[in-house]
This record gives sequence, C-alpha cells and structure tokens, in this order.
Amino acid sequence: MSDDPASVFKLPPATRSAVILIVFFFSWFVLTTLWVLNEARRIKREKEQTRALSSQAHGGEMVWIPAGRFTMGATNGAPDEQPLHDVKVRGFFMDKTEVTNGQFAEFVKATGHVTAAEWTPDESAPPERRLAGALVFHRTLGWRYVPGADWRHPTGPQSDIAGREDHPVVQVSWEDAAAYARWAGKRLPTEAEWEYAARGGIMHAAYVWGTELQPGGRWQANIFPAREQLGLTADDDPGAPMMVGKFPENHYGLTDMAGNVSEWCADWYRADFYKKSGHFDPVGPDSGEDPAEPGVPKRVARGGSFLSSETNGAAYRPAARLKAATTYAASDLGFRCVRSKP
Repeated sequence: MSDDPASVFKLPPATRSAVILIVFFFSWFVLTTLWVLNEARRIKREKEQTRALSSQAHGGEMVWIPAGRFTMGATNGAPDEQPLHDVKVRGFFMDKTEVTNGQFAEFVKATGHVTAAEWTPDESAPPERRLAGALVFHRTLGWRYVPGADWRHPTGPQSDIAGREDHPVVQVSWEDAAAYARWAGKRLPTEAEWEYAARGGIMHAAYVWGTELQPGGRWQANIFPAREQLGLTADDDPGAPMMVGKFPENHYGLTDMAGNVSEWCADWYRADFYKKSGHFDPVGPDSGEDPAEPGVPKRVARGGSFLSSETNGAAYRPAARLKAATTYAASDLGFRCVRSKP
C-alpha cells in the first residue's frame, strides 16, 4: 500500500469501506478504553476521598452527593418556598447523620468552646432570661426559656446526655454549629445543597422518601405524628430526639433528613430570596431579614424535628424553610456538615 494518505481513496470501493470501518472501530475502541480508564480512576479517587473523610477522628462518616440539577421550592407550601426555580449544584460530601453529642463533645474538649446557651445574658435581656439557658418544649407548657438548658443538659439542669452520645446534639446556635464545622475542616451546607441532598434524586416529591406521607402505613421519620409507632403515648413528654440513623436512608444514603432535629444551613434568611436566587450553586443573600420580626437577622434551618406535624407547617418536607437568629438555641435544633470536593 502507498504511503500517500490520499491513496486510500484510490482503492476499490469495497476495500476502501473496509479500511474506513476498521479505522472507525479502532478509534472507537481507543476512545472507549480511555473513557473507561478515566472513569475507573475517578471512581477510585472518590472512594479514597470518602474513606479518608470517614476515617478522620472528628469527621464522622460522609456521603458523596453527585452533581446535578433540581427544582427548588414548592407550590403547595409557605410563600417563602416560591417561586419554583431550577438550580444546579456541584458534587459535595455530606455528613451521613446529624452531628451527635459524642462528636460535639470531642470538639468542646479540644477547643474549650462555650456555646451561646452557656453565655450569661447581658442586662438588656428580659428579667426571665438573665440566667444562661435556652428554649425547651414541654408537652403541657409549650416552648419556654429554661435556665441551665444547654447542649449537655438539653431540657434543663436536671437532664444530661449520658448514654445519648449517638443522639443529635441540640441547644447549639448557628455560631456554635459554624465553629464546629470549621474545627472539623468542613462547613455548613447551603440551603440549595441541603434541599438537593434531602431529595435524594427524587425530584418534585412532597417528602424525602417519596410522594406518600405514610407509605405502607408506616412513618418514615421521627416526627410528632409518629409517636404512637415509636411507642410513645399521649402522656409522654416529647423530650428529646432519637438516636441518629433509626429510620431508612434516602437514595443518597443520608439519614434523618426529615424529622429528628432541624438543621442549621449556612444561608441568611430572606422570605423573597427565591425571586432573585441564582441558578448555579446559590449561596443565599448577603444579609438576613424576616418580615415577621424586622431588625433580627436570621439564618435558615431545614428538615423539621420530632415536634413537626402537618398542623404546624410540616417542616419535615424537603422544601420547607425555617429561620432563627444566629444566637438562637432550642431542644429540637441541631446540624450536619458538608465538605466541598478537594
């Protein structure tokens, strides 16, 4: 055969077709092999990253959330969940469970951190709040400020976390959660990351597990209506959340993305933010403003808690938005962390 590249066009048609076909399949084979090898390296690298993250002393197990698009918000919820808007997020790692008492205790031991609930309020505080404490929900009294309530004593000085090391930490402010995240080499999730991860790839569903509130008649999260299934009676005080991971994982392998405790997010809260939100990894507004409480900047919380029900906003829906001042601490509010891909 001639070395002239154009000579292939001088071959008989049948021979020329065969040569072109061989070249095509050879090129396809090479490109496919390179793609497979590249994917194998990528998967191996991500597995190694996940193992490294999971093995860190104060990191806890993390789950890889792949990049993707989703429709954020809901049309059948509160006004601040609208308008619906499409969002694309990069892949990231997220704590499989809510941060536990045991993990938070490691942080406090290592840093000496004092939480907001342990600060002595200044003289401008109302008389009933001039002792260090936090908000606690009681079945008959509702929400009340309890002096001595903090992360070690979630419902008041008479309570403790002995034997509850694997329960989610509560009575932590946004500032406390952010401090823990920095110590752990992580950060709090953006509101968009949180909702995307909570949905677990099931888009447009009302709940993190699907479209039905009780598939097969079973509750899928530690929320107030599930008390009977969980063995609690009307006389039981809700008291505290359950051990993390007691309910099924979502499709990304995350647990308790609905119920148990509400979770702080990184974003400032604004009721109208969705009207101007970006569509690629939005990070929230520059400042917080709540029309219901002007002058009190607030951060977003998500996921609802063991106190959530259809009658108080169904905050366990993935689209539901909660908000609180950065120093706010309560017996049903915790957090989990994320980390960007290295």
